Amino acid sequence: MVGLKEELLKSIWHAFTALDLDRSGKVSKSQLKASGGRRAPVLSHNLCTVLNVPHDPVALEEHFRDDDEGPVSNQGYMPYLNKFILEKVQGNFDKVEFNRMCWTLCAKKNLSKSPLLISDEDAFKVWVIFNFLSEDKYPLIIVPEEIEYLLKKITEAMGAGWQQEQFDHYKIALNTSREGLSAWELIDLIGSGQFSKGMDRQTVSLAISEVFNELILDVLKQGYMLKKGHKRKNWMERWFVLKPNIISYYVSEDLKDKKGDIILDGNCCVEALPDKDGKKCLFLIKCLDKTFEISASDKKKKQEWIQAIQSTVNLLKAGSPPPHKEARQKRKELRQKLLAEQEELERQMKELQAANENKQKELETVRKQLEAAAARAAEEEKKRLQTQLELQDRFSLELEREKTVRQKMEEQVAQKSSELEQYLQRVRELEEMYKELQEALEDEKQARQDEETVRKLQARLLEEESAKRAELEKWHLQQQQTIQMTEAEKQELENQRMMKEQALQVAMQQLKQLELERKEALEQYEEVKKKLETAANNTKSCKDKVARHEGLIRLIEPGSKNPHLITNWGPAAFTEAELEQRQRSWKGKKATSE
Repeated sequence: MVGLKEELLKSIWHAFTALDLDRSGKVSKSQLKASGGRRAPVLSHNLCTVLNVPHDPVALEEHFRDDDEGPVSNQGYMPYLNKFILEKVQGNFDKVEFNRMCWTLCAKKNLSKSPLLISDEDAFKVWVIFNFLSEDKYPLIIVPEEIEYLLKKITEAMGAGWQQEQFDHYKIALNTSREGLSAWELIDLIGSGQFSKGMDRQTVSLAISEVFNELILDVLKQGYMLKKGHKRKNWMERWFVLKPNIISYYVSEDLKDKKGDIILDGNCCVEALPDKDGKKCLFLIKCLDKTFEISASDKKKKQEWIQAIQSTVNLLKAGSPPPHKEARQKRKELRQKLLAEQEELERQMKELQAANENKQKELETVRKQLEAAAARAAEEEKKRLQTQLELQDRFSLELEREKTVRQKMEEQVAQKSSELEQYLQRVRELEEMYKELQEALEDEKQARQDEETVRKLQARLLEEESAKRAELEKWHLQQQQTIQMTEAEKQELENQRMMKEQALQVAMQQLKQLELERKEALEQYEEVKKKLETAANNTKSCKDKVARHEGLIRLIEPGSKNPHLITNWGPAAFTEAELEQRQRSWKGKKATSE
């Protein structure tokens, strides 16, 4: 009943949309109650008549009753149609008459005014076929696949060849503008003769009627054959019409004088019979209550009828619909499957597109982050270069300062070298005077012994002083090496220098102590000198010369705080080699004198 209801709704939809509707697309109050607006009740009455449903005008008025909640069109006509008409349909009505009534209501308003190559009756049949093949959604359209199917059926019925290339061009042009055709556009297409060129009107009309009989009236096969009577046993020519569950036979093909029916079910069977009684091409239809003998015009027709009847019985056994309805259902299911696949593909494409957009956004975010990081890196690089330049400037200043300090130190070293040369010259002079003094004292042995005791004491002091001077010279050389070290060791060397200065202070204190001891030795020497004055008159001139040159009787004074070696002759800076050579010289002279 659901499929029947859908088929009825398509025809009713055409009739309903042909009414004067309000903007909401439903029958307005004015159509129901105004003097010229009685079309909806007329439509309901006609539907009830052709569908064999009792008509209840009171229910229609009650459904569209006036109230204070707005226009009566809010409830609509379709709920009334479903509740009071379609739900009561039992199927005992004439489909052609029903479709013709709906066609009468909508054809005048929608049918093209331009002349067509088909008659109004053919246009009506095309309209009914459209309702059968159209999609189950509104507004109704027929898709290109169903258009191709219908045009192929009509072309085959005309006995012409199908022009696939021509239809492909038409399909491409159609798909670019819309999804399909309306019923009236389909009528214009077939009536224009675009796909039936070279055929006359009668041929086209017969082809449309044949397709109409197959698709709408469920006529599986029809034609003239001889039938044997049950009572008189005579053979009469009849027009047979095979439908899914019945075979009807008429006097002629105009179907006006029906002579009987052969009810088919799953228990029926059809068998071929041998020729007899001068009749050829015989076959037998067996039912539960009756058996029918029929004679076809030739063997081909006989075989076609046997196959058609047997196929119909097989479908009844299987409970399957007629072939054309089953094929239509399969085509719809295939289109729905393709549509579902297309929708799924579109959904996946949207998801991919959304994912791609998200990726693009993420890439854009990453790109912005990279740009920001690059900008920060450039800024940091700029700061680093600036800091490097500042450090280079600072190091340049430090190097210039160090260079200046080095030049000053070199000047000091040069000055000290000059002073050392002068000091060495004085030392040489003193050594010469010392030799003269030794020669002068050779004659005074007793006094010389006393003087030698004092001299040994002085020699010991000189040795200690030499050791201290050697240590000071070593520190001086280390300080010279420290000056030449890199900036990274400067602080450490400065600390060592401070430690060495402290050590130098200690050494200075020791030198002061030695000076005190030397003063004591000088005092003792003065006592010895008084004893030798009587015996050393010949050495007076030498002693005076020694006194003038600040010789042995010169006191040792505190030197500078610099880490330099100190001798009894004054401040000096000896190398370790020079000091060792002089020490060996003194020791040799001492050994000689002893």
